Amino acid sequence: MRRLCLLAFVLTLFFASCGQSYEKKQRLSREERARLAKIDSLALKVAVMPTLDCLPIYIAKDENLFDNEKVDVSLKIFNAQMDCDTAVVGYTANGVVSDLVRTVRIIRKGTPLVYLSSTNGAWQLISNRTARVKELSQLGDKMVAMTRYSATDFLTDKALDGVKTKAKVFRIQVNDVRVRLDMLLNNEMDAEWLMEPQATMARMRHNPVIADSKKMGYNLGVIAFREDCYADRRRREQIRSFSRAYNMACDSINKNGVRHYEEVLKKYYHLDDKTIKALPSLRYSHIAKPAAKDVEAARKWN
Repeated sequence: MRRLCLLAFVLTLFFASCGQSYEKKQRLSREERARLAKIDSLALKVAVMPTLDCLPIYIAKDENLFDNEKVDVSLKIFNAQMDCDTAVVGYTANGVVSDLVRTVRIIRKGTPLVYLSSTNGAWQLISNRTARVKELSQLGDKMVAMTRYSATDFLTDKALDGVKTKAKVFRIQVNDVRVRLDMLLNNEMDAEWLMEPQATMARMRHNPVIADSKKMGYNLGVIAFREDCYADRRRREQIRSFSRAYNMACDSINKNGVRHYEEVLKKYYHLDDKTIKALPSLRYSHIAKPAAKDVEAARKWN
């Protein structure tokens, strides 16, 4: 009987300690989540994608340039531009790397944005080599992957303006840039608009370029922040610090070359050595407002 009482006492202490331990863990977990949420709320949050127009931001993050400027930047990484849009519209991001066509639409739908800078973002229309499309006029009855209400939609219109095709060109919405590339490489799409480094990966497999936004004279890449950030003194200072770090990253890329940042390219873009070696030489400009003609072209199209 005494043994049973002792055993019951020991078990009671054991379960009580387990309960306290569980409750303590839950409390600490809640406190940690609250701490991390507070840190995230204070950080300058920027929505980015695995495209090379975002490279200076990734480098500024990994090379501690933001830290040197005493600004905490939290990167919200997405594979689809529409997810970046959702983040900035829904307050989970303060800023976004996007294009003028999309940002004009966001503004018109009720989310005021301020353009911080243009980027070197550019798009190439690359056809599937098995589709035997080498000219825009051959796109009749073919599928072109793009994103609606974006630079790629705009560029499709401009590229086909005045071009006679034997049949309708089918625009297929594929938002995820990685999925879009895979569809071309797996012969599921006839042509599509790609940015770097996805464009390099497509060209490496001998898929021809049939249109280029640079040659078309459009510079549509942009960095924009929510207008309400500029009404907050702390956020304004964060954006100024962000800009200084961004400029330093641009200088570093221009000095050392894109391929110098092999670790960053592998970490954020999942590139192998062969692809990194094949990347084109790119120049990055300091923070500067987008050209008025490009903004106006996007506004008229929308």
